[in-house]
Amino acid sequence: MGAHPLPLRADGFGEIEPTPPELVNRALPTKDVLPPPPGDRYASTISAVPPDVLARSTWQAACPVKPVDLRYLTMSFWGFDGRAHTGEMLVNAKGAAGITKVFGQLFAARFPLEEMRVTAPAELTAPPTGDGNSTSAFVCRPARGQTTWSAHAYGLAVDVNPFCNPYTQGDLVLPELASAYLDRADRRPGMVLAGDATVRAFAAIGWTWGGAWTSPKDRMHFTATGH
Repeated sequence: MGAHPLPLRADGFGEIEPTPPELVNRALPTKDVLPPPPGDRYASTISAVPPDVLARSTWQAACPVKPVDLRYLTMSFWGFDGRAHTGEMLVNAKGAAGITKVFGQLFAARFPLEEMRVTAPAELTAPPTGDGNSTSAFVCRPARGQTTWSAHAYGLAVDVNPFCNPYTQGDLVLPELASAYLDRADRRPGMVLAGDATVRAFAAIGWTWGGAWTSPKDRMHFTATGH
């Protein structure tokens, strides 16, 4: 995955190409970042952001949030491989407890995630490959196609299984190879659908779902700010 850069469109995103057959029903195994939870039971931690984690994140001095206002979470999740894993996430301190509750509910429902890890700086400037599927929160970047900060830059948004829940606006699909997942009637594991357990869990902590928007439609995106 991530090995084949796409040709660029005039807007700087990758060309939208058909979904490879092996990703139409995506169920790739998870590579462990942290030791799996003991006994396949949900476990989570909330802590200040360790210096080494901050250093490998996208945080920089120009970001609109200070490190002291972020929290480092570890949380159990089920992979598409049917195994329990431990993921990591940076979020705003205001939402940390709620997010661990949400992912505890998703773990109980056995909702699968492929990856959950801290986004690295190199990912912001890497050529697009259109096949990413990491569930993440804090990423210090502008909103898509804009110059203002994204809610992710404040740690106040979470993207869940982006490949299974693509962003669309006009003819743009992100990730660029995820067009097969635009058919929401073809229900596959890892998809977020209106009124489902994932949407309800985030709604219970006051976060809204971008999949309910008209344009863009951001099916992966949950936000505390409405943006």
